[in-house]
Amino acid sequence: MDNMRKIGEHLKSLSNKTRVIFLSCPPLNEELLKKSTSTALSEIVRTNETCRLYSEACISVSKEMDIKVVDLWNAMQKREDWATACFTDGLHLSEEGSNIVVEEILRILKEAEWDPCLHWKAMPTEFGEDSPYDLVASSGKSTINPSEWTFHRKRSWE
Repeated sequence: MDNMRKIGEHLKSLSNKTRVIFLSCPPLNEELLKKSTSTALSEIVRTNETCRLYSEACISVSKEMDIKVVDLWNAMQKREDWATACFTDGLHLSEEGSNIVVEEILRILKEAEWDPCLHWKAMPTEFGEDSPYDLVASSGKSTINPSEWTFHRKRSWE
């Protein structure tokens, strides 16, 4: 916890405008991790219990220091099939596990009362002006600026 505090203090000291979000430790699928890891390289010392303890410590330090925190430990386990759906090898996140992380970070960004707001919908579009390199409209006489389009995304982020 002392190391977490030092990291938080350092990041907050960089600037009055620095915004910090800590991510707690997610759970892991111990059974799958044991199957996908060779004991010849090293013994597995990470367990769900140590992940839970680390996650609780991270949340505690974050609250103490007024740092926003994403509780990955609980967010992942909201899914009944989290142990198989969220990991590729028991430890590393699958696409679904990564989507949970993104959703939780975006939730924090949307709820945070930061000025300026860092949620993607509140930020101005960079290079949003019309360009001769934009898509050509069906008339062939104008272009279509796609910079604000969101329908191409696989998942709709709010």
